[in-house]
Amino acid sequence: MGLPTEPVTLSVEQISELNRRLSALRHDINNQLSLVAAAAEIIRFNPDMAKRMAVTLAEQPSKITENLNKFSAEVEALFGITRS
Repeated sequence: MGLPTEPVTLSVEQISELNRRLSALRHDINNQLSLVAAAAEIIRFNPDMAKRMAVTLAEQPSKITENLNKFSAEVEALFGITRS
């Protein structure tokens, strides 16, 4: 991983935007995890719903990974971090 060789300075606007994006990431992941928990509860109380809920369960990990990867790429770009 390539790190910057000089200190990185962020403007107030950049910090504000980074905070906004972090807040959105937390919100999105919390929603996706809530869907997983809700689907599991529905299946537990009504096993006949398992087939329908399986789709919801199966979609969430990739959505979480996508959100994390997008945010990570934005942070890396902002700080000048490169992947080897």
